[in-house]
Amino acid sequence: MTANHLQEIATLGQSIWMDNLTRDLLQSGELKQMIETRGLKGITSNPAIFEKAIAGNKTYDADIEAGIKAHKPLLEIYESLIFDDIRNACDVFRPVYEASNGLDGYISIEVPPTIARDTESTIHEARRYFREIGRPNVMIKIPGTPEGLPAVEQAISEGINVNITLLFSVQSYIETAWAYIRGLEKRVAQGEDISNIASVASFFLSRIDSMIDDQLEAKIKGVDSPEIAEKLKAIKGKVAIANAKIAYQEYKKIIQSDRWKALAAKGAKVQRLLWASTSTKNPAYSDVMYVDELVGPDTVNTLPPSTIEACFDHCDVANRIETNIDSAYQLIESLKDPDIAIDLDQVMDKLLVEGIDKFIQPFNSLMKSLETKANQLTPV
Repeated sequence: MTANHLQEIATLGQSIWMDNLTRDLLQSGELKQMIETRGLKGITSNPAIFEKAIAGNKTYDADIEAGIKAHKPLLEIYESLIFDDIRNACDVFRPVYEASNGLDGYISIEVPPTIARDTESTIHEARRYFREIGRPNVMIKIPGTPEGLPAVEQAISEGINVNITLLFSVQSYIETAWAYIRGLEKRVAQGEDISNIASVASFFLSRIDSMIDDQLEAKIKGVDSPEIAEKLKAIKGKVAIANAKIAYQEYKKIIQSDRWKALAAKGAKVQRLLWASTSTKNPAYSDVMYVDELVGPDTVNTLPPSTIEACFDHCDVANRIETNIDSAYQLIESLKDPDIAIDLDQVMDKLLVEGIDKFIQPFNSLMKSLETKANQLTPV
């Protein structure tokens, strides 16, 4: 019997979520089947995913047409489409949510990416999304920007499940973890239960390697020394995993803190690190490298469908999250070597700006697609 590598991952304490959601998946029963055969424990969505799902897909036409006839604004039509999909997905995953005692079974939906730098608007939209979707296993995605973290804290204090997205640097993860803790502490101070709140910190991977590899390639082309060229080549494709392993070490420190232990005693769930952006962009690398190297307890890996199938087929599963930790620290430190000279903070800042833009662009594109579709469907 062929080994189910996805099940092997689950036995080591990591949950596999899927980075995809479409109405077709829901209506065909394929999503339910993936829970049964692939052990899926949750779903993440974002504006890029919804753009692909809705644009050019006739499945949504009847609802779009109904919205137009009711004279609803485009944004309201958009939200009615995605809220329906999120609710239905929450219902499909409800047994997973119940069986895991609220650890898994979540469907993540992102607040509009256009408000990533606006704390008050983010709080307002997180409340509204959570209320209108009306499912205990919905998780509201808030970008881990400096403006997003106060919104995370407030949302958690109000009992809203939060997925903090677009985390690139270890420091941004640490700040996210403490925002979660402050939110729980605030809720405890209000005399409220904290045992039914969940949060994940979405730590992005492949985008880091893509950007740093591009910088390394440019440097390799510009050096005459074979020794320096080899030094630069040795770093390619390794920074994201090293960075993630260091973040996990910080997670371990945080859950050993007295403040966390006090919350855990009141039933708080750990905020798990979620590995995001896990499809390998460089064909020279293993298509499951961001899975194989980061399996470990109390983590989530969110994978696009193609990576789920690749992992099911040929992942090499072992608990590696805490292997080669010294090498990970050394690798990150080596970026400061004058021969290498990669400014990691600068890379992370740039990735955050680009990450927000990568969600704004499809959001705007989807609104234009809806407008076009609305014009096509509007009776003359």
